[in-house]
Formats: sequence, C-alpha cells, structure tokens
Amino acid sequence: MNTKIKAIIFALSAALFYAVNVPLSKILLREIESSFMAALLYLGAGTGMLILSLLKLNIEENSEPFTGDDMPFVAGMIVLDIAAPIFLMMGIRYGTSSNASLLGNFEIVATALIAFVFFREPVSKTLQLAILLITVSGILLTFEGSDSLRFSYGSIFVLTAATFWGLENNCTRKLSSKSAAKIVMLKGILSGIGSMLIALFQGENVPSLMASVNAMLLGFVAYGLSIFFYVRAQETLGAAKTSAYYAVAPFAGALMSFVLLREELSGTYLAALAVMILGSVLVVADTMTQRHSHRHRHVFIHYRNGFSHVHVVTHSHEHNHYITLKGHRHFHNR
Repeated sequence: MNTKIKAIIFALSAALFYAVNVPLSKILLREIESSFMAALLYLGAGTGMLILSLLKLNIEENSEPFTGDDMPFVAGMIVLDIAAPIFLMMGIRYGTSSNASLLGNFEIVATALIAFVFFREPVSKTLQLAILLITVSGILLTFEGSDSLRFSYGSIFVLTAATFWGLENNCTRKLSSKSAAKIVMLKGILSGIGSMLIALFQGENVPSLMASVNAMLLGFVAYGLSIFFYVRAQETLGAAKTSAYYAVAPFAGALMSFVLLREELSGTYLAALAVMILGSVLVVADTMTQRHSHRHRHVFIHYRNGFSHVHVVTHSHEHNHYITLKGHRHFHNR
C-alpha cells in the first residue's frame, strides 16, 4: 500500500478511536472525579500498550532508539499530557459532551500554528484555507445561543486543553521516528502517575474498582490505540496535516453524544459539518500534492572554434509531486 495512503488511514483510525473518549468519559465522570479520570485514561493507554509489547505482537515496523536530544521533547510531552486531559475532563464535567467534542477542533488550529511558528513546518496556502474553514466551523458551534453550545467555563477548559495538546502534538512530532508503542507507554504510564498524584493532592475520592477498570479500558482504546496510530501517521504526514485529519474526531464524538446521551444536534451543527467537510477535502488535496524544492545541476555543451565548452549551472526550483498508487511524476514550476 502507498505510504501516504497508509498514513492517512492511520490518522483517520486515530481520530475514530479518540472519538469515543468524550461521550463515554461523560458517563464515567458520574462516578470518577476529573483528575482521577485523566489518570486512569492514560494509565489504561500505557499498560495496554505494555501488555501488547510483552506479548511480542508485531504491531509496528523498526524504529530509531531514543537519544539524549529527545529528552526535552519527551519531558514536554509528558507534562502537557498531564495538564491537557485534566482540563478536558473539567470541561466535560462543567459543559456538555457535544460541546467538548466540537471545541476539540481548536487542537488542529493550535497544532498547525505552533508547527509553523516554532518548528518551521511548512503550511501551504491550501492547508491555511483548510485551517481557516475548521476555525470558522468551531466558531459557529462555540457561539450558538443554545444551552448545549454556549461559551462557558466548560468551553474555556476545553480550549485550554486543545492548546496544550496542540503544543504536545508538535513535541510528539519530533519523536515520530521512534517506537510508537514506547511513546504510548511513556505518555500513558508517566502522565497517568502524574495525574494520579495531582488527584490525591487535591483530595479526590478513589473510584471503585469497576469504574477504574472501565476507565482504563476506555483509555486503552481512546488514548492508547489513538496515540499509536497518530504517531505512525505523523512520521509521514507531519504534525499539522495529521492533526487536520484528526478533525473527524470531534464530529464523530458529537454524533456519539447524540446517540448515547441524547444531546441535541442543531442546525448550526449541520452547517458547521458542511464547512468541516470542505476543510477536510482541502487537507486531503494538500496531502496528496507535496511541494518542495531541491537543487539540480544542468550541463550545457556548445561548440566554438572547433572546441567544446562545458558549463555546469546549479539552481533550485519548486515542483509538485502528484502521488498515485503506482508512484509519482515531477511537474516543474518555473
């Protein structure tokens, strides 16, 4: 299978696995407090991936080992993964599941902007337009006048979580050539322990065994498998584009909220969905057409007075790679 097609499948799988997080977390938050919930979700992700690794299942291809240069990004990833889910759980607790799902789209905007400003990851005009459409979609939903989609404290918490995850996505992007399974284990176990310590410090009640098991199983699916496929996608697509494909998750989560929690899907939701679909189509088009430049050497030979003269000219120019299932061709833009 073509590498980019596989990466797109990974990104969409990551989004769908994550989509179950918000509506099911809303149900479990009836029994578990916010920081404990965040801790159990990540511990479920880390321990689940650890079990798969101990079973020696061939779940990924060869990857590079961690080095000392990776440690700042590992540390940033873990700290942000402690903070972000706690804010998300608070947002779900004080708002609605559908609101939290849809506002999660701002993670895409945060990821792309941070990738562009701080990590110099190129963002094409097509992707900029896609991000604009995603932002418009989020604004439509955030400022609707109904109770389920008002701008509230819950919304602020979710937007804060989305910003933290946008920065975390870029830290993870720097580690995308490493073992995705090990990244999930690091994220899950260390971030889970950190959130657990915060929960205990805050004096939260220890949840029941059954509720804890359910939360960890949800964490394995919504965080563990989702992060695993997300990292695999980032290695090919980059942080900004992988996050843009992740736009499927908030809408799928809102749809699950409607089915499981009977939360209303409004006309504004449908309008925002149309805008989001257009943005997603642009992301796909941008991903399938890669622009880059590299240097070429051109040799010119001409004859004068019976002697040949060779001139070597080196220059660079941009061209498009049009990816197909059978390969690609170069089309030069002068």
